[in-house]
Amino acid sequence: MKFADILASTIHDIKNSLGMVINTLDEITTDPGYGLAGNPKVVTLQLEARRANYDLIQLLTLYKLDTGRVTLQLVGHNLDDFLDDIVVEHRSLAQARGITLDYRCDPLLEAYFDEDLVRGVLSNAIGNAERYTRDRIRLTAVAEEDYVAIRVEDNGPGFPQVMLGSADDHEPEEGFGRGRTRLGLYFSSQVAALHRNGGRIGHICLTNGGTLGGGCFSIRLP
Repeated sequence: MKFADILASTIHDIKNSLGMVINTLDEITTDPGYGLAGNPKVVTLQLEARRANYDLIQLLTLYKLDTGRVTLQLVGHNLDDFLDDIVVEHRSLAQARGITLDYRCDPLLEAYFDEDLVRGVLSNAIGNAERYTRDRIRLTAVAEEDYVAIRVEDNGPGFPQVMLGSADDHEPEEGFGRGRTRLGLYFSSQVAALHRNGGRIGHICLTNGGTLGGGCFSIRLP
């Protein structure tokens, strides 16, 4: 067995164990008997456990991409329903940190994409925004030319100048030690590039400003 296979198997086991930790934390915070709902230390544990879990999922997905084991599941989705579902998933922890999380989307906007992969991209972007926002995060989806752009915006200080623009060419190691790790960006760019239609290729982009004045992560799907 190759070392990469052994490493992937180990990561999978760790991810499963971490999933049990996350589920247990969620259970005890929603049980009034424990009195832990909104406890800052427990919220920190939940956030860090989820962030570690996202990293493990990204590593496993990148391994599968590298070994040709990912099959893209392109299905039509209503973006309003999709974003609403993601906001519901993340809102309770955001509120526990005093962060307002909402979304804006045309109720009729639709697109074809792999739900699990794009959900992973957006969850990573939300987790990153939670670290740098002052108190607001917004998801938006709009039709742009022949693409659908899904954005995660915040009202924090924004991305460093060196990171602005297309993030598709950055290798993950370039960002280690700079605060905002680029493992998530590398994962997101690989997921975006899997989505192709009529010669158009999905991609990601980082800008500052947007509707909230801070950082803006975008994934554009053809």
